Amino acid sequence: MSIFWWIAIAIALGVVEVISVDLIFLMLAIAALVAGGVSALGAGFVAQMAAFAVSALVLLFTVRPWGKRVLTKHTPNIQTNAQALPGRTALVTELVTPAGGRVRLDGEIWSARSASNDSFAAGSHVFVESIDGATAVVSLSNPTTNYDPEKPDIAGQ
Repeated sequence: MSIFWWIAIAIALGVVEVISVDLIFLMLAIAALVAGGVSALGAGFVAQMAAFAVSALVLLFTVRPWGKRVLTKHTPNIQTNAQALPGRTALVTELVTPAGGRVRLDGEIWSARSASNDSFAAGSHVFVESIDGATAVVSLSNPTTNYDPEKPDIAGQ
């Protein structure tokens, strides 16, 4: 294969890495560049494939674990989307019972249900215990903190 094919493969793998951000495709892209270098030296197809395979294995089993550790250490564990909602407070907009209801959570209206047999009237402030699909499971207060319903922490309102 020509060095240009290896460069094209490396670029394509790099694009996939940008989307996945798991360092697997980055290692494969670097291995493709190594194979391209072997191609530039005039080696045959078998030597190029061997260079790709060996360098990919070495990179995947040595450099990638080190890179993942460094990224994990220096990247904050930021929860987003529904993962970030448990622990917040919400405003009940329609009566919430164990069967269902509605709350304003993070500036949006969510379906909700009571975590216990309690019901919560519209205007009440509730604690989000978890998210079950598209439903917020709520209770009157946070059992792990001193929840003050007079001082709600309702994001987006």
